Amino acid sequence: MKNALLPENFDFQNSIPLWQLDAARKKISQDFVFENFKRAFEFMALCAQYAEEIDHHPDWSNSWDKVKVQLTTHSCNGLTELDIAMAKAMDTFASQVKS
Repeated sequence: MKNALLPENFDFQNSIPLWQLDAARKKISQDFVFENFKRAFEFMALCAQYAEEIDHHPDWSNSWDKVKVQLTTHSCNGLTELDIAMAKAMDTFASQVKS
């Protein structure tokens, strides 16, 4: 995966429709809500393993059944393919944990 900023015309809505893009186009965020703390933690464990694999880590917080996530590539001061890959993986992990 490239560690370069995404092009200005990148289609966030089509690529990661559940994520919110900040006004400056430097980060994306999503709040995940689960059945309970155990499910939220299961989600975080899956995400942590993937983050280690791609060496790209989320900014996140957890409060019982909620996980608030922000993604950006700090070294590039903006969004890269790593953020999109992480967002898509997190959506997949959330679906797995919720089913």
